[in-house]
This record gives sequence, structure tokens and C-alpha cells, in this order.
Amino acid sequence: MASEDNLQNTPVVSSALPGTGKAQIRARRVIKPLLDRFWDVTIEGHENIPAEGPAILCPNHISFFDSVFTMVYAGRQISFVGKAEYMDSWKTKHLFPALGMIPIDRAGGSKSEGALLAAEEVLRRGELFGIYPEGTRSRDGILYKGHTGAARLSIKLGCPIIPVGIIGTREIQPPDTLMPKLGLPCTVKFGQPIFPHRYSERGGDHLVLREMTDELMFEIRDLTGQEYSNAYATKKAESIATPEVSIT
Repeated sequence: MASEDNLQNTPVVSSALPGTGKAQIRARRVIKPLLDRFWDVTIEGHENIPAEGPAILCPNHISFFDSVFTMVYAGRQISFVGKAEYMDSWKTKHLFPALGMIPIDRAGGSKSEGALLAAEEVLRRGELFGIYPEGTRSRDGILYKGHTGAARLSIKLGCPIIPVGIIGTREIQPPDTLMPKLGLPCTVKFGQPIFPHRYSERGGDHLVLREMTDELMFEIRDLTGQEYSNAYATKKAESIATPEVSIT
């Protein structure tokens, strides 16, 4: 049975991907003072992030800035899945992986399984892994039904899921705008961990994964106060590309 104690039994590899950790540490040192200066940032529940060991951070997704705020204020090495197209641009092919992005093709199928394997590697190193359970950015600000990849990872590796509620980034950079608005408030709430032991003892079938994922989405809804839709968000409505993809 997986529980809080099982985190100590998760294999951890001490070495990170070459250059990733130091680059992200340097980036946080540079970016955090800028975020604090340009926006009124409030952080709640940071004590819910374990000081060490693996955990999966699952934020709502309303803006490109969600990744920035999560990376900076998590305060630990965190890797996000990002679309492989970013590896085609000289502007991002070295920068994004150095900051912890795991490039993955969004075509699905075996390529999504590859993303799961990459996420497992991050968690087995004892680091944080970030994934947007909605799978794509919400264009209308509604919180949509979550995909089950985070739950699958949590049950398999015995590590907790941390629901993250981000408020204000949609106003900082509204849809279809290129430049962010300065001086606005932003709140990042790290919720209580969801431990997998209540679910893993019942097996790992899709109904169990669905139930755990629904709990996650309801926790995010409580953190953000968003309206919830029991339907998957569609990528067709997203005209601005974002660097995150779902693992279904």
C-alpha cells in the first residue's frame, strides 16, 4: 500500500539533467525580484510543498505566466512537460530545457507514454514535476475536467499530488494579448497534498484514476473559486500556443 511513508522508498537518483538545476536556480534568483516588483504577488500554503522528495504539482491553467509563477515560487527544482515544437526555434530550444522543460510530441499514443517515462525519471530523482491536468489553457477562465496522468504517476510512484490554484494571471496577460499588464495582483495557492494510498489499495483502473483526478480538480476549484465544467477543454479554442501539454 502506498502512503506518506512510501515516499522514503521511492528510488532517487542524485544527479539531475545536465545544467537544468543550476539554470533554474539562477533563473529563479533573477526572475523572482522582477515578479515581486512588477506585480502584487501573494503566496499561500507553501508549507504544503515537501522540502525534499518527489511530488506532482498540478495548477489550473489560465495564462502563459502560470508556468513562470509556479516555477519561481515553488522554490525547488521543477520540470514541466512542454510541446516539442519549442525545440524547433533557436530562441527556445536550449532555454526551455535548461529551465526544466521536458519536450514531448502532443500527438498522443506512445508519445504520451514517453512523457510519462520522462516524468517518472524526474520524480525518481526526488524532484518536483508539474503538469496542467486540464491539458491546455482555459480561454474563458472556467476550470475544466482533468486528465488522469498525474493520478497514474502518483499511484505508481507513491508520491503526493499538490493542487495549485493560480488567481490573477489571466488578468495580467488576457487571451490574445502579447504584453502583460503591470501592477496587478496575483495569488498562488498551494493546497493540501493528495496522498495516493486511499486509491492505490483499490487498484489502478481507470475508475480509480478518474476519482482521484476529480478530487484534484475539486481541490483546485476550492483554491481558485473558478466555475467548473465537467468537460475537457479543447485545444482548438486556444489561439496562443503554450508550452504545456497533458498526459492523458
